[in-house]
Amino acid sequence: MNRAKVKEEFVADIEALNDLIVDAIQDIKGKNILKLDLRSLDDAPADYFIICEGDSSTQINAIAGNIQKRTKTEIGQRALHREGINSTTWVLVDYFNTIVHVFHPESREFYALEELWGDAEITEYQNL
Repeated sequence: MNRAKVKEEFVADIEALNDLIVDAIQDIKGKNILKLDLRSLDDAPADYFIICEGDSSTQINAIAGNIQKRTKTEIGQRALHREGINSTTWVLVDYFNTIVHVFHPESREFYALEELWGDAEITEYQNL
């Protein structure tokens, strides 16, 4: 298989993963969903950040859990790492090329990842 074909399939896999993550967030009524494309930025920790909010610790954990469940069962992709399991304000789910941040609104405002990575291409998703 040539390199262009491998790269094309890799990009399609990441896009499918990102679309599934956004859908999993919307399943649990996550709000203010953004996808930051970090690929053109130097020293970015991943290709994409997906950021959203939940209104309570229960909803934040449910969103993160639904993302992990659906990515594993639907496309066989397991998260490499999850942080903030006991946190009530921020859970991070790491898929290497995509890192998902599920915030409580006050924590999201405090950390301001959208501003920190403001040069990224940003895609905004509708609240359902």
